[in-house]
Order: sequence, then structure tokens, then C-alpha cells
Amino acid sequence: MPGEIDIAARFGVNRHTVRRAIAALAERGLLRAERGSGTFVEARRIAYPIRQRTRFSEIVGGAGHAVGGRLIASSVEPADAATAARLKLPAGTALIRLDLLRQADRVAICAATSWVAAGRFPGAGAVYAVTSSMTRMLAHFGVRDYVRKSTRISAAIADAADAAKLKVTIGRPILVVESVDADGEDCPVLTTRARFAADRLELVIES
Repeated sequence: MPGEIDIAARFGVNRHTVRRAIAALAERGLLRAERGSGTFVEARRIAYPIRQRTRFSEIVGGAGHAVGGRLIASSVEPADAATAARLKLPAGTALIRLDLLRQADRVAICAATSWVAAGRFPGAGAVYAVTSSMTRMLAHFGVRDYVRKSTRISAAIADAADAAKLKVTIGRPILVVESVDADGEDCPVLTTRARFAADRLELVIES
């Protein structure tokens, strides 16, 4: 939005009137005022269902949005105890870590970190960089289908790293979704910690 002075000049009113109008629209969820950044029009939240087969591209694309995604970084690291337990692997097993950024209509929606077993998915980072799709990356290694086994949702505030990726101010609320997906033999293949901009989507739990 233009600044208060510009709006006041355009409509021939004083700044106090503009400030009250912005506050009223913010209360209705139509505008968002951020100190030091400006006033922004609130976009309509994207409904993001959590279901047996949760696929970012299908959900966002199916809602009529242009889907984007890219690999920010890829590395090999030993599994810590918590990540190993989610993947049902011994602690210390070599994992490939994928740091991803996903977008809808060129707007950052989700910063995600996913882990897969390096032994089963060698070169997963290079494959994802080409396919820009977790589904196609897993299919490259023979996993034609996978289902959500568990989802844990919590709230947090954006730290400097996630704020920069999601283009939000530090301290803004984000939704954290930790998940495990398994193949047709009920073997975990993927665990993800996704951080969503809370003002850009709403999570819908489907049974």
C-alpha cells in the first residue's frame, strides 16, 4: 500500500483518518501493518489439506496457483537420534538433507528441510535439482507411491534464516509441520520439517 501521507493527499483527508481506516481494515483481516516495513494487502489464504497423500504441487496447483520450487542446498549428514527414529534407521546413518523453498504464484509459501537415507537414495539432491519435485525424485529411485504416516503441527516464530527465505519479518508466526512418509511396504522413506508462512495458507486436516 502507499504510505499514509500519499493516501491522505490523494483523497484529501488527514493522516488520522487514514490511520483509522487502515486499523479498521486490519481488524477485518484485509490489511496487515508491519512497523518499519509498511502496510500490505492480505492475500487470501491457500487451503492446504493434510491427507494420506499430501503433495505440495498437486494441492497448490489444483487450487489454481502456479507452483514453484527449488533446491536451496543439499548435503550429507549423520542422522541424529530423533531423525533416525522417524526413519527407523540406526542413529548415525548417512542421510541426504534437502533444503527446499516452495512457492505459489511466485510467492514463498514454505521453507522445508527433508531427509532421506543416502544408501537408498544416492544423489537425491542432484535428482531433485532437476525434477523440482519430491514425488518425481522418489519415483526416480523406484518409489512409485508413498503415503503420510504421521504429521505433527506446531507454531513458532520466524528466525532470521526462515524470515529471509519466506520474505517475512523476523518474529512473524509460522506453522511448523513435521511429517513422515512411507512406501507401499510401510517403510519410512522421507521425513520433513516444513515451515509455512502462517498468513499465506491454512492447514486442513482430512480424515
